[in-house]
Amino acid sequence: MTRLILAGDVGGTKTWLGLFSPDAARPTPLESRRYRTADFDRLSAVIDRFLEETGARGRVTDAAFGVAGPVEDNASDLTNVPWRVDGTRLGRELGVGTARVLNDLAAMAHALPALGGDELQRLLPGTAPAGPMAVIAPGTHLGEASLHAIGDRRVPISTEAGHAGFAARTPRELELVGALLPELGRVAGGDILSGPGLLRLHAFTHGASRCRACGPDGVPGEATQVTTAALDGACVGCVDALEIFVEALGAACGDLALRTMATGGVFIGGGIAPAILPALRAPRFGDAFHDKGPMRALVGRIPVSVILEPRAALLGAAVAAA
Repeated sequence: MTRLILAGDVGGTKTWLGLFSPDAARPTPLESRRYRTADFDRLSAVIDRFLEETGARGRVTDAAFGVAGPVEDNASDLTNVPWRVDGTRLGRELGVGTARVLNDLAAMAHALPALGGDELQRLLPGTAPAGPMAVIAPGTHLGEASLHAIGDRRVPISTEAGHAGFAARTPRELELVGALLPELGRVAGGDILSGPGLLRLHAFTHGASRCRACGPDGVPGEATQVTTAALDGACVGCVDALEIFVEALGAACGDLALRTMATGGVFIGGGIAPAILPALRAPRFGDAFHDKGPMRALVGRIPVSVILEPRAALLGAAVAAA
């Protein structure tokens, strides 16, 4: 049987599934579809729908799934969805032996060497030689991972760093953490650098004031309302919220570069960064990225890019399966 890869990118909001041919250095996409995660009660139900719609049932020979949650023993209890994804069970159901389950950011890290051209937007040039790569992705929450060369293999290192404490750097960020502590108990990076985080920033910068740019009741229901109003200059409070977000993201990217010695580049994934490119090109992002004391010169040599390809983690899962 000709090899046919089934790959998945399973998130709290959406689930991408795709079929790939492994007959190239970069697996060739044959078909992909996106589903609302909340419409299903388990991943196998999404897979059944996809295989039925594509006519691929019984033809899959390899499978891998990037999932939004920590992975242990090839299985994961997803962080924002009440699903358990078990690679052994899925492999048995698919008839492929064992399906591979990996953290979604580890899947995205697998894809980094294969991305290029209009799939990336360079923010900071960098001059460092090739080396480890790192990826950070603000979305439903915040994820981070890195990719390292071990012998002739590239090995991703997954983390749950988005749940680590937020490192406030400025008086304004310290004020923000103080405002969020009564609500959250502790403030993690993902509590700020995420879609829900943008809504928290909106509440922080507006206080008791109404935001007419975000609807008649002044309370945005989605982060895109905040970023759109900010980029349009329609609301001073929204501009302020996005500026805090951009600076915090720049600082987090610089911290990730230092933790992983990512001389091969830091990459920003997820759905938020491509939508706010004008704000990320502003000096405040680069200033925060480079503000690393005696390590300023080191991070100054590290390139930073935004991933524009929305299916990067899906591609990475296919790379892992191949």
